[in-house]
Amino acid sequence: MTTLAEAGRFSAYDLKRTPATACKADQRFSYCLYVPPELDPAKARVLVAIHGTERDNAALRDLFAPLAERHGLIVIAPLFPCGIDDPRDRENYKYIEYGDIRFDTLVLSMVDEVAERYGIGADRFALFGFSGGAHFAHRFLYLHPQRLDAVSICSPGSVTLLDEQRDWWVGVADMEARFGRWLDLPSMRRTRVHVAVGGADDATGEITHKPGSAAWMPGANDAGVTRVDRAASLERSLREAGIDARFDILPGVRHERDRLVAAATGFFDAVYGKNDVAA
Repeated sequence: MTTLAEAGRFSAYDLKRTPATACKADQRFSYCLYVPPELDPAKARVLVAIHGTERDNAALRDLFAPLAERHGLIVIAPLFPCGIDDPRDRENYKYIEYGDIRFDTLVLSMVDEVAERYGIGADRFALFGFSGGAHFAHRFLYLHPQRLDAVSICSPGSVTLLDEQRDWWVGVADMEARFGRWLDLPSMRRTRVHVAVGGADDATGEITHKPGSAAWMPGANDAGVTRVDRAASLERSLREAGIDARFDILPGVRHERDRLVAAATGFFDAVYGKNDVAA
């Protein structure tokens, strides 16, 4: 086995916590990485971690560094900045498309770039999202389950249910016409799925859709009032479609990224196998 550190092709800036790197597919967007120096490229796997509205992608990357070391993961943490066209916009990536930008294909481009650079396989990878990132993560699952081994969806503010009677984003009736991707339930059933939310995450100011707001459409609030309600609606929708999702409600926890990352870490430890976990 020749590790990345031993290969001699990588500088100190290519290993461990890397600087921000522009995405070749669209240089308005970037990502940073955590790359374990002792990684064996033949066994490496990828975890993509999607930030919330605060966009602190480097801090999110750092939270997953111990998991990366335990299981031989390269962590990719994209940055999707606010104000791409509208300086007031903070929502762009959450609903997959914004203007002519497809954030799902941007993530796939980032994964492919990193896989090529480090000489690893990444036909399938794991995905994590917190808050606004959880918006993205479960919608990415609907569009690209064939690319995912596992997905952790933590504290989404709004959810898309597997409702084939309602259009995107409330449901999936027009998903194929809109995105050119059909709902592949067999592949979704093969993906390990985790839904988690803080049991005290009861603030509604940011997540109540009102007529005239950017994401408003009929049914926008039907999945529930709070994030707890909406996470439960999402888990129920997945289960009714035959998708066996692990569902964690964390007692006493509010909208706390680090606590939800800890829950997701436990899920990913189980996915990758206890035998890989360092004592």
